[in-house]
Amino acid sequence: MKRRYGVVLVGCGYIGEVHLADIHYRDNVKMVAVVDTQLPRAVHLAEKYCVPEYGRDYREYIGRKEVDIVIIATYVDTHLSIMRDCVAAGCHVLCEKPVAASREEGERFFQEAEGVPVQVLVGHELRYNRSYQLIRNLIGGGAIGRLKLIRIIQNHHAVNWDRYRRLMQDCPPILDCGVHYMDVMRWMSGQEIEGISGTGCFLDQDAPCPNYDAVQVRLSGGCLGIYESGWSRSLKACSRREFIGDKGYLRLTLREDRMCDREEGDLIERYDAATGRYEIINNPSRYKDMYAQLSELIQRIEGKAGVGITLEDARAAFLAAWEAKRRIEESLPK
Repeated sequence: MKRRYGVVLVGCGYIGEVHLADIHYRDNVKMVAVVDTQLPRAVHLAEKYCVPEYGRDYREYIGRKEVDIVIIATYVDTHLSIMRDCVAAGCHVLCEKPVAASREEGERFFQEAEGVPVQVLVGHELRYNRSYQLIRNLIGGGAIGRLKLIRIIQNHHAVNWDRYRRLMQDCPPILDCGVHYMDVMRWMSGQEIEGISGTGCFLDQDAPCPNYDAVQVRLSGGCLGIYESGWSRSLKACSRREFIGDKGYLRLTLREDRMCDREEGDLIERYDAATGRYEIINNPSRYKDMYAQLSELIQRIEGKAGVGITLEDARAAFLAAWEAKRRIEESLPK
């Protein structure tokens, strides 16, 4: 019989519900409680997803025998302290990124997560996205020759401005989302990040930090990464993911961004520069496959080799995104 793992979700905002919606009905998961300092949010999710308990304080739950895993989906400034408490209580942890708002706290998070008797996984869900996995396999198989350029644009039209402003009180887009794409660049290329430059600006006068960033990343094997990220009421939403080699390119369009044929899944376009031919690949995939990510953690708990992100990978991505943030802040007019 498959073991059922008792899970507590801490943080009942947008990303917390994304986790819960994908895991609450799985046969190896037993939701114990949902927790949020704003109790009505916890009540709402508990009722919506039939979770038996809810509360304001996660510490009421982490000492219970039936609790195996804690998902930390709170604001970034609480991640380190909650992880510490969960590890001390013997709970395994899946923590949303970024792990901290400062470099010092981020370093402490990774130092304290290493060598503990429980498993700690940082949430990099793109590692478990089937389209990203397929693109990595195509690049590794020589589909576009030698990878030369990775170009990623992830701009949000921030209609819910209050939500985005609250997120930016802790960290700017380059840190919040940038950790994903710093990791994608390392993962896809198999190279280390050697140099970072960047600039940014305030697109909205009441933004708490630069809310548009443009970053260049130089990788150890000669590949160049370009990443553009912005959250603004003035930006048009834009999502582009391109991987260019010396023999062609691959372009990913998520199902949600397709103009037609969404039922076919994500769209991967491959161009062969030698023949001038295009290949269309329709790939069923979920952008945020939270159950696949949780399954990675469960595999590690059960002593099986995982295939996803390691703490070392997550640390490298965090430090790269933090360095990009520092470079952007230095570039701003004094």
